[in-house]
Amino acid sequence: MSMARIMRGAGALLALQLLLGCSGPRLPSPLPPPLAEAAPQVHECPAGLAAGTRCLGGQDSAGAFYLIAIPRDWGGVLVLHAHGGPELGPPKAERAAEDLKRWAIMVKAGYAWAGSTFAQGGVAVSAAAADTERLRQIFVTHIAQPTTTILHGQSWGAGVALKAAERYAAPGQPRPAYDGVLLSNGVLGGGTRSYDFRLDLRVIYQYLCGNHPRPDEAQYPLWMGLPAGATLTRADLAARADSCLGLATPVPKRTPEQQARLHTVVNVLQIPERSVLGHLNWATWHFQDVVQKRTGGLSPWGNIGARYSGSIDDAALNAGVQRYAADARAVTQFGLDSDPSGRVGVPMLSVHGVYDATAFVELESQLRRTVVAAGQGDRLVQTFSDDGEHSYLSDPVYPALMAELLGWAGRGEKPSPASVARRCQAMEARFGPGCRLLPNYQAAELESRVAPRQRP
Repeated sequence: MSMARIMRGAGALLALQLLLGCSGPRLPSPLPPPLAEAAPQVHECPAGLAAGTRCLGGQDSAGAFYLIAIPRDWGGVLVLHAHGGPELGPPKAERAAEDLKRWAIMVKAGYAWAGSTFAQGGVAVSAAAADTERLRQIFVTHIAQPTTTILHGQSWGAGVALKAAERYAAPGQPRPAYDGVLLSNGVLGGGTRSYDFRLDLRVIYQYLCGNHPRPDEAQYPLWMGLPAGATLTRADLAARADSCLGLATPVPKRTPEQQARLHTVVNVLQIPERSVLGHLNWATWHFQDVVQKRTGGLSPWGNIGARYSGSIDDAALNAGVQRYAADARAVTQFGLDSDPSGRVGVPMLSVHGVYDATAFVELESQLRRTVVAAGQGDRLVQTFSDDGEHSYLSDPVYPALMAELLGWAGRGEKPSPASVARRCQAMEARFGPGCRLLPNYQAAELESRVAPRQRP
């Protein structure tokens, strides 16, 4: 590496130290910068961050935008954030700002935070894991070597965090890139199991409504989401769902037929009314992304053997819904990218709202099975909260989880659900109320929520 490149890296560090000011943390010298990654630039912080926070941002060599926030009195802990979704279009810089604003509690608690938009849109878990690791390398190279690095995955991003930990912090690695993993309201069953109920939604909705697709439109297998070239918009689908189920219609104005059909969807799938359209959207455009871009036009999902119950006439429902068999090649291919292996060699701490209607709490039981099967059961502690929100629980929960995870990663003090709950109560004095943790809660098996089915 040329002396000029090394000096440019040193210059970036000096600029950051000047930016932080004399009262800020004294940062250690960075490693020589990689050839492809430019130094982050000073960036305006989103509103709501703690006073004195310094933000930097940029676009990495793969095209992902990112933001970094460093609190005034940074103690050396870095939180690498993997966001949920995923987004289907090209990356947008504002996504990183939205994520930082949502997770400003991490900066308020004294941790540096870094989040990537991910370079590749769509349901591409391994690519997003690589983007997250690339951002870690940018931080280490151009800013500082953290004392501790925690991966935080939210929702779909929990699968990204697990995939990154499996690659860069596997059991036996002498120098793991990450010291711990925090998972919040995660989609933890992998793509081949977490989305089964969305196929169920498609077939039940079509049985009841017959308008997605309509009879006068080209017919296609529902696992496809949408065929290539389809022009259906989200507004179109919302209008169709309202026509059939009355989702956007005030309850007193719904027809008896609309109410009966909606009652069937809600009861059979065990989801609230408010989440039906969102899942229908995901089972349309995200399914389209997976089938067209990830599995070569083959289906990783099936519903052969699934028995649906909770309707007015279960026999008619089960006889009338369309049935599909998952393709073994698609299951293998999609699973390699999206399913966790459980082979993580660092502490993992999770939290999940028990009434989460987006990522079911029963997915936690699937994660436990996976981690135990990989021989890493002692590395996982799961906690639960009396919450129905998916995107964010409450301010004191996350600093409590971080404090317990750092004690485990740094001093070997393994937490328990009870110790996390106690820590959260103590955090309320600083971060406000909101602790609703349930130390004695145990997640039921996924099959208690989603009908079991034949698998290749």
